[in-house]
Amino acid sequence: MSELTLTVMRLGFLAVLWLFVIVAVQVIRSDLFGTRVTQRGAARRGGQEARTQRQPATPPQQRRQEGGRGNNRQRRGAPTKLVVSEGTLQGTTVALQGQTISLGRAHDSTIVLDDDYASSRHARIYPDRDGQWIVEDLGSTNGTYLDRSRLTTPTPIPLGAPIRIGKTVIELRK
Repeated sequence: MSELTLTVMRLGFLAVLWLFVIVAVQVIRSDLFGTRVTQRGAARRGGQEARTQRQPATPPQQRRQEGGRGNNRQRRGAPTKLVVSEGTLQGTTVALQGQTISLGRAHDSTIVLDDDYASSRHARIYPDRDGQWIVEDLGSTNGTYLDRSRLTTPTPIPLGAPIRIGKTVIELRK
C-alpha cells in the first residue's frame, strides 16, 4: 500500500472515531439534561397571519350565514392559552389559535413532555366546531386525567380544569 492511501485511511478512521465520540456525548447530554423545548408558536402564528392576509374578504351577509366559521375571533370567555402549571415545563404557555395541540414524549409534539409516565403520543387538545376545546387520550399507557377522572372518550375542557399527564398538569386559561 502506498503511503498516501495509508494516511487517507488513518484520517478517515480518525474522523469516524470523532463522529462517534460527538454523538455519544450528545446522547449522554440529552439523558442528563432532557430534551430542549423550542418555541414553535411564533413560527406557526406568522404562517397563519400570512394565509389570512391572502384570503379575499367575505361580505358580512356570507359571514352571518356561515355561523362564524372561518372567523379567527374567539367568543367571550373562551380560553386563549394553554398553561403548564406543574411539572418540568412549569410556566410554559402555548397560545390557542385553533390548531391541534399534541402532547407527549415525541419530538414532533407541540408540547414535548420529559416525563417517565407520558407516552410518545399521549394526548391531543383540539377545538370543536362550537369553539370549545376537547381533550382526547391517544391510547396512552398511564392515562390522561381531567379533574381527577380518567378520560376514556374525547371530553370538553372547562376553563381552569387541570389536565394531568403523569407529573405534568396543564390548564386552559383566558
